[in-house]
Formats: sequence, structure tokens, C-alpha cells
Amino acid sequence: MVQAEFPMVDVLRVRALDGRRLALRFSDGLEGEFDCARILAKDGPMVQPLKDAAYFARVFIEEGAPTWPNGFDLDPIALYIQLRDAGALRPEGVAAE
Repeated sequence: MVQAEFPMVDVLRVRALDGRRLALRFSDGLEGEFDCARILAKDGPMVQPLKDAAYFARVFIEEGAPTWPNGFDLDPIALYIQLRDAGALRPEGVAAE
């Protein structure tokens, strides 16, 4: 079921995983993994550096958003909604199935 609620959340923790995925913990205590493959399939000067595994791993949080040193960032609310609607969010500390 797709929820219409527009959550006001920030990313509190981010960690780069193998396969160009991000482990994310949101400000409401839910967490999930986001696959960046679709983003990295695009071209452009902001995305190109992220295709390098070492650069991708340099992700950090800036103002609640996963961000890379070149200024490329991901909208935390859009990430949350995509993971929520896919049923991929879980309470903090609960292992993924």
C-alpha cells in the first residue's frame, strides 16, 4: 500500500556498502538500504565521480542528506518515501530479511 504521508525526516547515519548501496538510518528511527544503481547509470559531471568505489565510499551527512565531496546529494525525504513504499524500512537494529 502506498502511503500519501509526506514525512519530514533527515538521514542521521549513512554508510556505503558493496554494490553501490547505502545503509541509511533516518531521524524517525527507521533504517534501510538504498541501491544507487539507477543514479549511477546516468552520466554527468556530478555523478561520474561516484562511479569510483573509493569516491562513493566518501559519502557523509550534510544537513540531513547523504552528500559527496563534489556537492552531489540525495534528498532524504525522497529516499525515505522510496524505501517506505517498497516495504524496505525497518526499525533500528532489526536485521533485513
